[in-house]
Amino acid sequence: MHISITDDIKKRFHAACAIRGLKMNQVITELVEQWLKANEVTSLSDPKP
Repeated sequence: MHISITDDIKKRFHAACAIRGLKMNQVITELVEQWLKANEVTSLSDPKP
């Protein structure tokens, strides 16, 4: 996956991750998973758990 963000946002994000000892891809993955939990639409044919 490739995304386009401003250099300023990338630098700030990189710095915030580094301070916490995290890799940017770890944080992005967590954010995408959180977003999916809130926004993902399940198929009507999927069985309910």
